[in-house]
Amino acid sequence: EEQLVESGGGLVEPGGSLRLSCVASGFTFTNWAMYWARQAPGKGLEWVAIITTSGNTTYYKPAVKGRFTISRDNAKDMVWLQMDSLQPEDTAVYFCLKEWPATPQSRGTQVTVSS
Repeated sequence: EEQLVESGGGLVEPGGSLRLSCVASGFTFTNWAMYWARQAPGKGLEWVAIITTSGNTTYYKPAVKGRFTISRDNAKDMVWLQMDSLQPEDTAVYFCLKEWPATPQSRGTQVTVSS
């Protein structure tokens, strides 16, 4: 069974940082580009970062470019999202996905940015 399990969310003040983690299982991780996506209250799911299979190339939604960094370790079947300079508009449930578009099957991890 394919599984993606996210962790690392929490409550942080504006300007703070969080590092999200995602552990993958049940599929050949190295065959898939990986995505981080988020869903803010009352809004649709949007991808924020993509990393290719090798990890050599990354893409970011303009609103997060320069603040977020996606990375992966193919030996550990894991992907991370380092989030710096967080802003209230980054508040959302964050999901890792193996394809796009997709409907998350996991619970995601809640990120709340508030003072």
